[in-house]
Amino acid sequence: MAGMLRIPTEPIGSIPRPADLIAARLAMQAGRMPADEFARIAERALRDTIRDFEETGSPVITDGEQTKPSFATYPLEGVSNVAPDGVVIPFEDGHTRQLPRLTSGPFHYGTYASTYLAAAKRLTRLPVKQAVISASALSLLYPGSEIPGYRREAFLSDLVGEAVADIRGCREQGADSVQIDFTEGRLSLKLDPSGGLLENFVALNNRVLDHFPPQERRRIGVHTCPGGDLDATHSADVDYAGLLAALFRLRVGRFYVQLASEKEPERVLEMIRHHLQPDQTIFVGVIDPINPAVETPGQVRDRVLQAARHIPARQLGTTDDCGFAPFSDDTSTSRHIAFAKIRSRVEGTQMAAREIQS
Repeated sequence: MAGMLRIPTEPIGSIPRPADLIAARLAMQAGRMPADEFARIAERALRDTIRDFEETGSPVITDGEQTKPSFATYPLEGVSNVAPDGVVIPFEDGHTRQLPRLTSGPFHYGTYASTYLAAAKRLTRLPVKQAVISASALSLLYPGSEIPGYRREAFLSDLVGEAVADIRGCREQGADSVQIDFTEGRLSLKLDPSGGLLENFVALNNRVLDHFPPQERRRIGVHTCPGGDLDATHSADVDYAGLLAALFRLRVGRFYVQLASEKEPERVLEMIRHHLQPDQTIFVGVIDPINPAVETPGQVRDRVLQAARHIPARQLGTTDDCGFAPFSDDTSTSRHIAFAKIRSRVEGTQMAAREIQS
Protein backbone atom coordinates (compact mmCIF):
# COMPACT_ATOMS: atom_id res chain seq x y z
CA MET A 1 0.00 0.00 0.00
CA ALA A 2 1.37 3.41 -0.95
CA GLY A 3 2.54 5.42 2.02
CA MET A 4 2.65 2.42 4.34
CA LEU A 5 5.30 2.71 7.06
CA ARG A 6 8.18 0.29 6.59
CA ILE A 7 10.56 -0.42 9.43
CA PRO A 8 13.67 -2.13 8.03
CA THR A 9 14.78 -5.33 9.73
CA GLU A 10 18.09 -7.11 9.24
CA PRO A 11 20.09 -9.94 10.78
CA ILE A 12 23.50 -9.32 12.30
CA GLY A 13 25.30 -12.15 10.56
CA SER A 14 26.08 -15.63 11.80
CA ILE A 15 23.87 -18.71 11.93
CA PRO A 16 25.00 -21.89 13.76
CA ARG A 17 26.87 -24.22 11.40
CA PRO A 18 25.62 -27.77 10.84
CA ALA A 19 27.55 -30.52 12.60
CA ASP A 20 29.10 -31.91 9.42
CA LEU A 21 30.51 -28.49 8.49
CA ILE A 22 32.04 -28.02 11.95
CA ALA A 23 33.62 -31.48 11.75
CA ALA A 24 34.84 -30.82 8.22
CA ARG A 25 36.59 -27.59 9.20
CA LEU A 26 38.38 -29.34 12.07
CA ALA A 27 39.40 -32.18 9.75
CA MET A 28 40.69 -29.77 7.11
CA GLN A 29 42.67 -27.79 9.69
CA ALA A 30 44.24 -31.03 10.94
CA GLY A 31 45.17 -32.07 7.40
CA ARG A 32 42.71 -34.97 7.34
CA MET A 33 40.41 -33.52 4.65
CA PRO A 34 41.33 -32.00 1.29
CA ALA A 35 40.16 -28.45 0.61
CA ASP A 36 37.87 -29.47 -2.26
CA GLU A 37 35.93 -31.88 -0.02
CA PHE A 38 35.55 -29.17 2.61
CA ALA A 39 34.32 -26.78 -0.09
CA ARG A 40 31.64 -29.28 -1.14
CA ILE A 41 30.34 -29.61 2.43
CA ALA A 42 30.49 -25.85 2.93
CA GLU A 43 28.56 -25.21 -0.30
CA ARG A 44 25.74 -27.47 0.89
CA ALA A 45 25.60 -25.69 4.25
CA LEU A 46 25.52 -22.32 2.48
CA ARG A 47 22.66 -23.40 0.19
CA ASP A 48 20.64 -24.75 3.12
CA THR A 49 21.24 -21.61 5.17
CA ILE A 50 20.17 -19.24 2.41
CA ARG A 51 17.06 -21.33 1.70
CA ASP A 52 16.10 -21.29 5.40
CA PHE A 53 16.82 -17.55 5.57
CA GLU A 54 14.53 -16.91 2.61
CA GLU A 55 11.75 -18.93 4.27
CA THR A 56 11.77 -16.64 7.32
CA GLY A 57 10.44 -13.78 5.17
CA SER A 58 13.49 -11.68 6.00
CA PRO A 59 13.75 -8.84 3.44
CA VAL A 60 17.56 -8.79 3.81
CA ILE A 61 19.73 -11.83 4.51
CA THR A 62 23.33 -12.82 5.13
CA ASP A 63 25.26 -15.96 4.25
CA GLY A 64 25.08 -16.99 7.91
CA GLU A 65 28.90 -16.76 7.96
CA GLN A 66 28.90 -20.50 7.23
CA THR A 67 32.39 -20.58 5.76
CA LYS A 68 34.05 -18.01 8.05
CA PRO A 69 36.29 -19.43 10.78
CA SER A 70 34.98 -16.60 12.97
CA PHE A 71 33.60 -13.10 12.55
CA ALA A 72 36.96 -11.67 13.65
CA THR A 73 39.65 -13.84 12.08
CA TYR A 74 38.46 -14.48 8.51
CA PRO A 75 41.03 -12.02 7.04
CA LEU A 76 43.79 -14.25 8.42
CA GLU A 77 42.89 -17.36 6.43
CA GLY A 78 45.82 -17.93 4.12
CA VAL A 79 48.13 -15.64 6.13
CA SER A 80 51.43 -17.13 7.33
CA ASN A 81 52.97 -14.32 9.43
CA VAL A 82 50.89 -14.89 12.57
CA ALA A 83 51.29 -17.01 15.70
CA PRO A 84 48.43 -18.37 17.85
CA ASP A 85 49.46 -16.70 21.13
CA GLY A 86 47.83 -13.28 20.82
CA VAL A 87 45.40 -11.30 22.97
CA VAL A 88 43.12 -13.41 25.18
CA ILE A 89 39.46 -12.37 25.50
CA PRO A 90 37.80 -13.68 28.69
CA PHE A 91 34.05 -14.31 28.86
CA GLU A 92 31.88 -14.09 31.95
CA ASP A 93 31.44 -17.88 32.23
CA GLY A 94 35.20 -18.43 32.39
CA HIS A 95 35.91 -19.55 28.82
CA THR A 96 38.26 -17.56 26.61
CA ARG A 97 38.98 -16.87 22.97
CA GLN A 98 42.46 -16.00 21.76
CA LEU A 99 43.41 -13.83 18.80
CA PRO A 100 46.53 -14.56 16.74
CA ARG A 101 49.67 -12.42 17.06
CA LEU A 102 51.36 -10.76 14.12
CA THR A 103 54.99 -11.92 13.89
CA SER A 104 56.32 -9.86 10.98
CA GLY A 105 55.31 -7.33 8.37
CA PRO A 106 53.83 -6.33 6.11
CA PHE A 107 50.24 -6.98 7.12
CA HIS A 108 47.83 -8.12 4.39
CA TYR A 109 44.47 -9.86 4.41
CA GLY A 110 44.52 -13.45 3.23
CA THR A 111 40.77 -13.45 2.61
CA TYR A 112 38.37 -10.58 1.89
CA ALA A 113 34.70 -10.63 2.90
CA SER A 114 33.64 -10.04 -0.71
CA THR A 115 34.47 -13.68 -1.46
CA TYR A 116 31.75 -14.81 0.95
CA LEU A 117 29.35 -12.25 -0.46
CA ALA A 118 29.90 -13.37 -4.05
CA ALA A 119 29.16 -16.99 -3.11
CA ALA A 120 25.93 -16.02 -1.35
CA LYS A 121 24.67 -13.72 -4.12
CA ARG A 122 24.87 -16.57 -6.62
CA LEU A 123 22.26 -18.44 -4.57
CA THR A 124 19.60 -15.80 -3.87
CA ARG A 125 17.78 -12.86 -5.38
CA LEU A 126 17.25 -11.22 -2.01
CA PRO A 127 19.45 -8.31 -0.90
CA VAL A 128 22.51 -9.59 0.99
CA LYS A 129 24.31 -7.58 3.66
CA GLN A 130 27.90 -8.35 4.53
CA ALA A 131 29.62 -8.13 7.90
CA VAL A 132 33.30 -7.19 8.08
CA ILE A 133 35.60 -7.03 11.06
CA SER A 134 36.68 -3.61 12.29
CA ALA A 135 40.18 -2.26 11.88
CA SER A 136 40.22 -1.66 15.64
CA ALA A 137 39.72 -5.37 16.40
CA LEU A 138 42.52 -6.34 14.02
CA SER A 139 44.79 -3.70 15.57
CA LEU A 140 45.00 -6.07 18.56
CA LEU A 141 47.09 -8.43 16.41
CA TYR A 142 50.13 -6.22 16.84
CA PRO A 143 52.09 -7.33 19.94
CA GLY A 144 52.98 -5.14 22.90
CA SER A 145 56.65 -5.02 21.93
CA GLU A 146 57.61 -3.60 18.55
CA ILE A 147 58.15 -5.99 15.64
CA PRO A 148 61.71 -5.51 14.33
CA GLY A 149 61.65 -3.70 11.00
CA TYR A 150 57.90 -3.11 11.12
CA ARG A 151 56.82 -0.27 13.36
CA ARG A 152 53.30 -0.06 14.72
CA GLU A 153 52.48 3.02 12.62
CA ALA A 154 53.46 1.16 9.45
CA PHE A 155 51.20 -1.70 10.55
CA LEU A 156 48.28 0.66 11.19
CA SER A 157 48.73 2.25 7.78
CA ASP A 158 48.66 -1.18 6.12
CA LEU A 159 45.68 -2.20 8.25
CA VAL A 160 43.66 0.85 7.26
CA GLY A 161 44.34 0.17 3.59
CA GLU A 162 43.24 -3.44 3.90
CA ALA A 163 40.09 -2.56 5.87
CA VAL A 164 39.15 0.00 3.20
CA ALA A 165 39.67 -2.64 0.50
CA ASP A 166 37.51 -5.10 2.46
CA ILE A 167 34.56 -2.69 2.65
CA ARG A 168 34.99 -1.37 -0.89
CA GLY A 169 35.13 -4.87 -2.30
CA CYS A 170 31.82 -5.74 -0.64
CA ARG A 171 30.11 -2.64 -1.97
CA GLU A 172 31.48 -3.26 -5.47
CA GLN A 173 30.27 -6.86 -5.23
CA GLY A 174 26.74 -5.57 -4.60
CA ALA A 175 26.30 -5.75 -0.83
CA ASP A 176 23.03 -4.16 0.23
CA SER A 177 24.98 -2.74 3.15
CA VAL A 178 28.25 -3.39 4.95
CA GLN A 179 28.23 -3.88 8.71
CA ILE A 180 31.43 -3.29 10.67
CA ASP A 181 31.57 -5.57 13.71
CA PHE A 182 32.77 -3.47 16.66
CA THR A 183 32.12 -5.72 19.66
CA GLU A 184 35.48 -4.70 21.11
CA GLY A 185 34.11 -1.18 21.66
CA ARG A 186 32.37 -2.02 24.91
CA LEU A 187 35.13 -4.45 25.90
CA SER A 188 37.71 -1.67 25.55
CA LEU A 189 36.15 0.11 28.54
CA LYS A 190 36.74 -2.99 30.63
CA LEU A 191 40.36 -3.13 29.51
CA ASP A 192 40.84 0.63 29.92
CA PRO A 193 38.14 2.36 32.04
CA SER A 194 39.71 5.76 31.23
CA GLY A 195 38.27 5.52 27.73
CA GLY A 196 41.61 6.11 26.04
CA LEU A 197 41.60 2.78 24.22
CA LEU A 198 38.03 3.38 23.03
CA GLU A 199 39.00 6.78 21.66
CA ASN A 200 41.91 5.19 19.80
CA PHE A 201 39.58 2.56 18.36
CA VAL A 202 37.11 5.20 17.14
CA ALA A 203 39.87 7.29 15.59
CA LEU A 204 41.30 4.27 13.77
CA ASN A 205 37.93 3.20 12.39
CA ASN A 206 37.24 6.75 11.25
CA ARG A 207 40.54 6.68 9.33
CA VAL A 208 38.99 3.82 7.38
CA LEU A 209 35.60 5.48 6.97
CA ASP A 210 37.10 8.74 5.73
CA HIS A 211 37.99 6.94 2.49
CA PHE A 212 34.27 6.80 1.63
CA PRO A 213 32.09 9.78 0.64
CA PRO A 214 29.09 10.65 2.84
CA GLN A 215 26.60 9.12 0.40
CA GLU A 216 28.45 5.81 0.50
CA ARG A 217 28.66 5.83 4.29
CA ARG A 218 24.87 5.72 4.47
CA ARG A 219 25.14 2.06 3.44
CA ILE A 220 27.86 1.35 6.00
CA GLY A 221 26.98 0.55 9.59
CA VAL A 222 28.54 -0.41 12.91
CA HIS A 223 27.41 -3.23 15.19
CA THR A 224 27.96 -3.02 18.94
CA CYS A 225 27.25 -5.65 21.57
CA PRO A 226 28.90 -7.06 24.71
CA GLY A 227 30.01 -10.17 22.84
CA GLY A 228 28.04 -13.37 22.42
CA ASP A 229 29.82 -16.72 22.41
CA LEU A 230 28.81 -20.06 23.92
CA ASP A 231 25.89 -18.29 25.59
CA ALA A 232 28.20 -15.84 27.39
CA THR A 233 29.24 -12.21 26.98
CA HIS A 234 32.54 -10.47 27.64
CA SER A 235 31.42 -6.98 28.66
CA ALA A 236 27.71 -6.86 29.54
CA ASP A 237 28.69 -5.44 32.93
CA VAL A 238 30.14 -2.33 31.26
CA ASP A 239 27.71 0.61 31.33
CA TYR A 240 26.50 1.66 27.88
CA ALA A 241 26.81 5.27 29.04
CA GLY A 242 30.57 5.09 28.64
CA LEU A 243 30.32 3.80 25.07
CA LEU A 244 27.52 5.62 23.28
CA ALA A 245 28.99 9.13 23.03
CA ALA A 246 32.12 7.72 21.36
CA LEU A 247 30.16 5.21 19.28
CA PHE A 248 28.07 7.92 17.65
CA ARG A 249 31.23 9.73 16.56
CA LEU A 250 31.86 6.92 14.11
CA ARG A 251 31.13 8.32 10.66
CA VAL A 252 28.55 5.79 9.48
CA GLY A 253 24.87 5.99 8.62
CA ARG A 254 23.69 2.89 10.49
CA PHE A 255 24.08 1.64 14.03
CA TYR A 256 23.13 -1.91 15.07
CA VAL A 257 22.73 -1.77 18.84
CA GLN A 258 22.26 -4.72 21.21
CA LEU A 259 19.21 -3.96 23.35
CA ALA A 260 16.93 -7.00 23.86
CA SER A 261 19.24 -8.50 26.49
CA GLU A 262 20.03 -5.16 28.13
CA LYS A 263 18.88 -4.80 31.75
CA GLU A 264 17.69 -1.20 31.34
CA PRO A 265 16.60 -0.77 27.71
CA GLU A 266 14.55 2.36 28.44
CA ARG A 267 17.61 4.10 29.86
CA VAL A 268 19.73 3.10 26.85
CA LEU A 269 17.06 4.34 24.45
CA GLU A 270 17.05 7.72 26.20
CA MET A 271 20.82 7.94 25.72
CA ILE A 272 20.51 6.96 22.06
CA ARG A 273 17.91 9.69 21.52
CA HIS A 274 20.32 12.20 23.03
CA HIS A 275 23.15 11.26 20.62
CA LEU A 276 21.11 10.49 17.51
CA GLN A 277 21.72 12.64 14.43
CA PRO A 278 19.07 13.26 11.69
CA ASP A 279 20.95 11.26 9.03
CA GLN A 280 21.43 8.13 11.14
CA THR A 281 19.35 4.94 11.33
CA ILE A 282 19.29 2.91 14.55
CA PHE A 283 18.66 -0.82 14.28
CA VAL A 284 17.70 -1.83 17.82
CA GLY A 285 18.20 -5.38 18.99
CA VAL A 286 14.82 -7.02 19.57
CA ILE A 287 16.06 -10.65 19.66
CA ASP A 288 18.37 -12.13 22.32
CA PRO A 289 20.44 -14.90 20.66
CA ILE A 290 21.76 -16.13 24.03
CA ASN A 291 18.31 -16.76 25.51
CA PRO A 292 17.05 -20.15 24.25
CA ALA A 293 13.41 -19.04 24.55
CA VAL A 294 12.04 -17.96 21.18
CA GLU A 295 10.51 -14.49 21.36
CA THR A 296 6.93 -14.22 20.16
CA PRO A 297 6.08 -11.72 17.43
CA GLY A 298 4.08 -9.88 20.08
CA GLN A 299 7.13 -9.50 22.32
CA VAL A 300 9.12 -8.17 19.37
CA ARG A 301 6.30 -5.74 18.52
CA ASP A 302 6.35 -4.39 22.08
CA ARG A 303 10.12 -3.88 21.98
CA VAL A 304 9.81 -2.00 18.70
CA LEU A 305 7.02 0.19 20.07
CA GLN A 306 9.16 0.94 23.12
CA ALA A 307 12.01 2.04 20.88
CA ALA A 308 9.65 4.12 18.74
CA ARG A 309 8.83 6.25 21.77
CA HIS A 310 12.43 7.49 21.68
CA ILE A 311 13.56 7.13 18.06
CA PRO A 312 11.64 8.64 15.11
CA ALA A 313 10.03 5.85 13.06
CA ARG A 314 11.83 7.01 9.90
CA GLN A 315 15.17 6.40 11.66
CA LEU A 316 14.24 3.11 13.30
CA GLY A 317 15.11 -0.44 12.28
CA THR A 318 15.32 -3.77 14.07
CA THR A 319 17.95 -6.47 14.32
CA ASP A 320 19.25 -9.26 16.54
CA ASP A 321 21.46 -8.39 19.49
CA CYS A 322 24.35 -10.37 18.05
CA GLY A 323 25.12 -13.14 15.62
CA PHE A 324 23.93 -16.61 16.66
CA ALA A 325 27.36 -18.24 16.29
CA PRO A 326 30.17 -15.70 15.76
CA PHE A 327 32.77 -18.46 16.11
CA SER A 328 32.47 -21.46 13.82
CA ASP A 329 32.43 -24.07 16.61
CA ASP A 330 29.62 -22.47 18.66
CA THR A 331 26.66 -24.85 18.86
CA SER A 332 25.08 -23.34 21.98
CA THR A 333 22.05 -22.30 19.90
CA SER A 334 20.42 -24.63 17.36
CA ARG A 335 19.80 -23.62 13.77
CA HIS A 336 16.08 -24.27 14.32
CA ILE A 337 15.90 -21.82 17.21
CA ALA A 338 17.95 -19.20 15.34
CA PHE A 339 15.61 -19.19 12.36
CA ALA A 340 12.51 -19.25 14.60
CA LYS A 341 13.81 -16.13 16.34
CA ILE A 342 14.45 -14.44 12.99
CA ARG A 343 10.89 -15.21 11.85
CA SER A 344 9.55 -13.62 15.04
CA ARG A 345 11.70 -10.53 14.44
CA VAL A 346 10.36 -10.13 10.92
CA GLU A 347 6.71 -10.66 11.92
CA GLY A 348 6.93 -8.55 15.08
CA THR A 349 8.55 -5.66 13.24
CA GLN A 350 5.76 -5.71 10.66
CA MET A 351 3.15 -5.76 13.44
CA ALA A 352 4.76 -2.74 15.09
CA ALA A 353 4.92 -0.83 11.80
CA ARG A 354 1.19 -1.34 11.26
CA GLU A 355 0.45 -0.20 14.80
CA ILE A 356 2.63 2.92 14.49
CA GLN A 357 1.02 3.69 11.11
CA SER A 358 -2.47 3.50 12.56
